[in-house]
Amino acid sequence: MRKLFIVFSLCILTFGGAAMAQNNTEKDHNFKVAKNLETFSAIYKYLDLMYVDSLNADEVVGNGINYMLHSLDPYTVYYPADKVKDLDLMISGKYAGIGAIIRYNFAIKNTIIDQPYENMPAAEAGLKKGDIILAIGDSSMVGKDVSYVSNRLRGDAGSRFVLTIKRPSTGKKMKFKITRRSIQLPAVPYYGLQDNGVGYLNLNSFTTDCSKDVRRAFLDMKKQGMKSLVFDLRNNGGGSLQEAINIVNMFVPKGITLVKTVGKMERANKEYKTTVEPIDTVMPIVVLVSDETASASEITSGSLQDLDRAVVLGTRTYGKGLVQVSMDLPYNANLKLTTSKYYIPSGRCIQAINYKHSNGGYTEHVPDSLTHVFHTANGREVRDGGGIKPDIEVQPDSLPNIAFYLTASGRDSTEVMLNWELKYLRTHPTIAPAKNFVISDVDYADFKQAVLKSGFKYDRESKKYLEGLVKLARFEGYYDDAKPEFDALEKKLNHNIAKDLDYNKQTLKQLLTSDLVAAYYYQRGAMENGLQFDKQWKKAVELLNDPAAYKKVLQPLVDSKKTTETK
Repeated sequence: MRKLFIVFSLCILTFGGAAMAQNNTEKDHNFKVAKNLETFSAIYKYLDLMYVDSLNADEVVGNGINYMLHSLDPYTVYYPADKVKDLDLMISGKYAGIGAIIRYNFAIKNTIIDQPYENMPAAEAGLKKGDIILAIGDSSMVGKDVSYVSNRLRGDAGSRFVLTIKRPSTGKKMKFKITRRSIQLPAVPYYGLQDNGVGYLNLNSFTTDCSKDVRRAFLDMKKQGMKSLVFDLRNNGGGSLQEAINIVNMFVPKGITLVKTVGKMERANKEYKTTVEPIDTVMPIVVLVSDETASASEITSGSLQDLDRAVVLGTRTYGKGLVQVSMDLPYNANLKLTTSKYYIPSGRCIQAINYKHSNGGYTEHVPDSLTHVFHTANGREVRDGGGIKPDIEVQPDSLPNIAFYLTASGRDSTEVMLNWELKYLRTHPTIAPAKNFVISDVDYADFKQAVLKSGFKYDRESKKYLEGLVKLARFEGYYDDAKPEFDALEKKLNHNIAKDLDYNKQTLKQLLTSDLVAAYYYQRGAMENGLQFDKQWKKAVELLNDPAAYKKVLQPLVDSKKTTETK
């Protein structure tokens, strides 16, 4: 009895000591918080009172807030009242304006219409690619940058204004009366049934109610006879967690836990389950992903992978396993705050980067050697950290250096590609249907001559590497002996734009074709057209047309040693 009393007493002392230690730690933490906030306030009061120049409170304090958040992670962001609309646009995909992509043309030093959105005020009014924006109402837009013009094109839904433009094809000034309206960026810019009953559905963002658009598109294609689906999430940066849950729920049974969020506060710990009956649990699905597939896109692709409901194809995804919530702040400001990590059905978190908060904040990539093995519903191995690794890796075609410089709009740009496209649009009132259109070899030869006559130049990467190697050889004392070889190599790498245009002909034809199709058939047409060149799409179709190969991907690898021992 005495021994029991001693043990019990020791337990009380242990727990009591732990509680006291925890209490002291909390007191110390609270004291540090209060001390630093008071110090910050005192410093700013002295600055405001005594600093040699007058201070802009919004700018100085705003910079302090932003630097503090910068030391945490890139997703915790402060939105002052005048920037809250940016957050609303990110969440909802809605804004009030004319519905068009604009860009700055450095050759003419003016902002132009690049691409009107289909069925939006800009397109309905008759604005076209290349139109030069001269004035909005009585305010001149000549020489103004994209940000300045964009802010003035947006406004309250229902408000009217006169837009003055100059059309390059005619050289005439034109005025359009336009009524701004709420612009909903299309979450599903294109879907359509392709050959052999393979459906294609592109989702470019997880904005409010996008799951309804996905559902409508899926049912429409299924009604037309869809037998399998390619679900394209490439370059989809994510958005709403709930929309991701809703989409996965279309393809897996009710009552399955898809996501668990775990954070510091109890209210951040949640489980998200499928809550309704699915619309299809057997149709073969391939999900296309890329290195810019992130957040809600990774929840969708990762959940379908963990549940063996789809084959994931493409390249490893971004690796964002953090969840943010929006917090209201005083004076109509807002804080997008990281509150938890999420875990998908296998139990893994795919966060690729650890954010360290000391020394002003720094990042640490999780190496593959430190990741852990988890298992899908069928027993396939998957890993945490580093994003979603595709079941089938297919690298996309890379963009050659000359294509990058031809498409880039910079201070030294001649805008030769844009000018040639505008000439093509002027001389071709219509083109073939979007699905099969490709510019002819004759058209490409004309483009090539336009590039050569424009004085276009670009920096070749091979030249940069050679210059670096020469510099290193000089430093290490090898250059004089190797000079003949360096001279010979420099001659072989001599800049020859005509040769580069011929060598990269197919890629440049694709880029020109895509731009032109977008001008005639909008974003929808450009996506449909792009499938004929898309090798990741073609690999997905090949897999879906081979049911045995598709099923094999979703089965675990058989361990030959274990099989032998079992026998």
